[in-house]
Amino acid sequence: MIFSRRSIFYLVSVIVASFFLFRWRATLKNLIFRPEVQESSPLKYPNPFVQDHRTLVGLVHGDNIEQMVREAIGLIGGLERIGVKGKTVLVKPNVVSGEPPPATTNPQVVRAIVKLLREAGAKKVYVGDMSALLSLPTKKNMERTGILQAAQAEGAEVLSFEDHGWVRVNLPQGKYIQEAYVSEWIFNADRIINLPVMKTHRSATYTIALKNFIGATHGRQRPYLVDPSHWEEIIAEFNLAYQPHLNLVDGTKVMVSGGPWSGEEEKAGLILASGDRIAVDIIGLSLLKHYGKAKEIARKDVWEQRQIKRAVELGLGVKDGSSIALKTKNLKTSDGDFSTLVSSIRRHASL
Repeated sequence: MIFSRRSIFYLVSVIVASFFLFRWRATLKNLIFRPEVQESSPLKYPNPFVQDHRTLVGLVHGDNIEQMVREAIGLIGGLERIGVKGKTVLVKPNVVSGEPPPATTNPQVVRAIVKLLREAGAKKVYVGDMSALLSLPTKKNMERTGILQAAQAEGAEVLSFEDHGWVRVNLPQGKYIQEAYVSEWIFNADRIINLPVMKTHRSATYTIALKNFIGATHGRQRPYLVDPSHWEEIIAEFNLAYQPHLNLVDGTKVMVSGGPWSGEEEKAGLILASGDRIAVDIIGLSLLKHYGKAKEIARKDVWEQRQIKRAVELGLGVKDGSSIALKTKNLKTSDGDFSTLVSSIRRHASL
């Protein structure tokens, strides 16, 4: 890998900062040294959450997180569409750091999906991620956020990807990156549940389903080290390496400006579900646009965001709003603002 001058600056900054934060061993292991890897082809399979040739997205509003998760998945057809019975399942939350939601995925959302998977007959459930380099180790962050305790309470095994092996995946369609080093657990599990939180991002504009995969890639391939000027396109290209069976988005709290570490928050009380990363990102982006706090999102059409444009070019999901069927449910019958919110989302998403 050839580093640009700007990438070298990021690299040196990370190393220096890691010494001061007493995390230099973990940082060097996951940044400097080339990992020993296996090789595999990209994971690809049809999206089962489709109706009348349109991709389904479930959007549920409420306070009871377990009920919201059940309803959101139910709106798009249920877990039976991905056949989890007797299968091993990897749940991939956002554990960028040890900060509370919405910097990271709500542990109660993690607990709810693990419980549902176990009820559906999953043989084994794993919850895994790799935090940002300056936040390692991941296990400590999972403990600080409560994700470790929530996962274990429902019988899941917690994984820190930096402690396991890596798989090289060639990306022939890539323009900015031609191979990805991906956690072996993306390939070890029979089913993958992508469990991002919804938030803005100072460098990548936003982070939802597409961006969440970066936590499953090796530290030396973080976008700011590959090519900081094409951060968002690189996020899309990394997603060529795999495909989650289900995207379940935590919108209980939403970061509407700043990010990814901290920023202005809104208690949205939402859960989204879809088999399509682009579709669920479009709905999430439309929600962030509704709040209008981040200029990079407020002033641009959601379909013109660089992550989305590159993902569409690569054929990673839907191409326009006419291909999305948004199904909604409000569990708070006294809240009249939900219909206004849904109308705003539909307008921004061009549904």
